[in-house]
Amino acid sequence: MEYVLEGIVVEGDHRGRQLGYPTANVEQEEEPALADGVYAGFVERADGSFYLSAISLGRRLTFHDATSPRLVEAYLLDFDDDLYGERLRVTVTNELRSQRRFESVDELIEQIRQDVEAVRALLGARDRITPN
Repeated sequence: MEYVLEGIVVEGDHRGRQLGYPTANVEQEEEPALADGVYAGFVERADGSFYLSAISLGRRLTFHDATSPRLVEAYLLDFDDDLYGERLRVTVTNELRSQRRFESVDELIEQIRQDVEAVRALLGARDRITPN
């Protein structure tokens, strides 16, 4: 599986920062043809650098209802900088799980930690190789 999304990073509600996993909210011009879920993949920046990423596509059901807008959010592993206004290329390679609502913020944080570990396990050997 490989699916590519591109878009400009826009400001979100900063909840990822509060959870310890800041995400790049990648604005989409058209609806992605992927199911809501959490995915492993890569994010490539305009300068050619790329990062392993945990990618969420969905409605943030822990904090919003099922009618809220779908968002593409990418957590770039081992990255800590500002991406606002930058165009990113997001390559989805593996589905990790479906979207779901969590009963507590702590439960969500633990699941994100597990998602990040899964990304490293699936793609870590590829983290020094430019994806196709």
